[in-house]
Order: sequence, then C-alpha cells, then structure tokens
Amino acid sequence: MALNEQQEEQCRKNKTDFSDLKCVIINTSLKKDAKSSHTRILLSVVDEIMTKNAVSVTNIHAADHQIAYGVQPDMTEHGWDKDDWPQLWKTISKADILIVGTPIWLGEESSLCRIIIERLYAMSGMLNEKNQSVFYGKVGGAVITGNEDGVKHCAMTILYALQHLGYTIPPQADCGWIGEAGPGPSYGDETESGSIGIDNEFTQRNTTIMTWNLLHIARMLKDAGGIPNHGNDRKAWKAGARFDYENPDYRI
Repeated sequence: MALNEQQEEQCRKNKTDFSDLKCVIINTSLKKDAKSSHTRILLSVVDEIMTKNAVSVTNIHAADHQIAYGVQPDMTEHGWDKDDWPQLWKTISKADILIVGTPIWLGEESSLCRIIIERLYAMSGMLNEKNQSVFYGKVGGAVITGNEDGVKHCAMTILYALQHLGYTIPPQADCGWIGEAGPGPSYGDETESGSIGIDNEFTQRNTTIMTWNLLHIARMLKDAGGIPNHGNDRKAWKAGARFDYENPDYRI
C-alpha cells in the first residue's frame, strides 16, 4: 500500500543505514489467497517503510504452506507426511526482525497464528554462539486487524510468546485496526466513500511508530553484537540445551 505524505517524508529524512537488516513478515490470515487478506494490506505499510529504507523483507503467507502442528523442529520425524516448517525456518532464523500479522476471530488470533507460535517454540532449544536462545538479538512485533474486539489482547499474546522465546520487544511494538463490531467491511475494503480504515490516523500512526521502533532496536542490537551473555549462558546450567548447538542442522 502506498505510504502517506508523512510516512514518505520520514523515509526521505532518515539518516540511519538499515541495509544490512533482514525482516520476515508472516501473515497468518485464514484466507488461502494472500491478495484477499485484509491483514496483508496493513502489513504492506510496514513492508513499504522497511523497503524504502533498504531492509531486505520476506513475506510469508502461512496459508500457502503445509505447516504441520506440533512442537518439534521437523514434524515429519513425528508422524507427519509433509511439513514446510523446516524450510521456512531457514529464512526466519536469518531475520533480524520478525513481524506476525493476524486477523481476530472470536476475540483471539487465528489458528494459523497459534501454529506459527508453537513452531517457533519448537526451536526454543536452539542456541546461538553465546549459548543463548537463538532468538536473542532479534526483535519482534505484531500487526492485528478485525471487526471485533481483541486487538490489544491478540498483540499481548503474540508479544508475550515472542519475548518468552528470546525476542526483544521494542516500545509500542504492535499496531492494529478494528472496525465497527459485527458483520461489515474489513480493513481496506472499497466502499462508495473510499477504502475502509486506510486513512485512520490512529492506525497509521501506530503502524509507523512500531515499524521505526523495530528498525531502531534491531539496529542497536546488531551494532552491539546482540545481548551480552553474562548470566544467561544456557550451557552453564545442568539441563543444558535441548539440541546440540554444534550440530550444523540446528545452527544459523
């Protein structure tokens, strides 16, 4: 989606080099066709801001893939015939920024969103070179759309899960749009009076602030070499790691 004048100006005036950052945006819409997803429209604002600042952005439409449910790295080793997660993980694991987008259903994030969180949790035994969670030094955010209550609740759930795994959550790392309660137009729908929600200042403001906060904190963490490992060295504890971090199959 095209940026508004203020968003464009902020991109033009930016002096920080973000060109070495990678971002993965996962849309957990239940729609099989990515183009029909209302969540995708709001996620495209984030994508556009990052792209204009030379960030490498990869969009994953979860419904395009056969992602097995479970909490193991590769569910084909646990009875499933097919699991696209190991291949997707190769991209996700290299990203400095992860953004999870979801619609709201019955006040909650989508079922696909929960599967993504569970599969991220499946990798939580992996360690980086400092024997920390492999998610340390990365940042996470959440984008929510819907026409029923639940924006903050869904963001709370997603961001809690990401920080528990090891992602750093910047200030105001979520944004969303909520329409009139009940059946009706969704974000980006075309009506006689224009596109629904596109010009909503609250949504555009929060989406913009979230995106820049993700960029700034990712820049700071990368420049600092991640988070110091004093006190959070997983291998200093008896239980150690679930996976051998020397095994190349489980390292970035």
